[in-house]
Amino acid sequence: MPYNADEKQSMHVSLDRHRDVVVWKLRGLDDEQLRRPMTPSGTNLLGLVKHLASVEYGWLCETFGRETEPLPFDEEDGDADIRVLPHETTEQILAFYERARAAADKVIEEVEIDGVGTAWHGAAVSMRWVLIHMIEETARHAGHMDILRELIDGATGDHPETATA
Repeated sequence: MPYNADEKQSMHVSLDRHRDVVVWKLRGLDDEQLRRPMTPSGTNLLGLVKHLASVEYGWLCETFGRETEPLPFDEEDGDADIRVLPHETTEQILAFYERARAAADKVIEEVEIDGVGTAWHGAAVSMRWVLIHMIEETARHAGHMDILRELIDGATGDHPETATA
C-alpha cells in the first residue's frame, strides 16, 4: 500500500490487495474442495468468487453506466450469484472474476473519485462510496475464505507471505 498516494489510488491498491487474496485462497485445492459446501447455507470458496465477480460488475460497471456480461442476479433467487452451477467450471468462474476485475479497473481509472452513478436500487452514489463498499465487500468475503480454507486443509494466513500449511 503506498504511503503517500492520492485517495483513489490508495483505495484501488487496497481493493487489489484483497482481490489478490481471494484468488490466492483457491490455490492448491481441487475442484471438489473449491465447491465443497462448508456452512449450513452451502457457502463454498468458488461461490464466493462468483459472487465477488458479480458485484464488481454490478457496483462498478452498472452503477457508472458501463456494459457488463450477463450477471447471475435473480430477483426470485437471492443466492443465484453465489451458487456454482454443475456446468460452471472452476476455470470459467476464475475467468469471470478476471474479466470483472479488468472491467471494474477501467471504470475506476475513468471515473473521478467524486463522480456519481446510480446504484441498482436507484440511489446516487459516488465513486468514493463504491470503492469503500467494494473494499468492505471483498475484505469481508476474503475473511470468510480464510475460515473456509482453514476448515478444508488447515492452511491459514491473510496474505501469501503470512501463510502456514
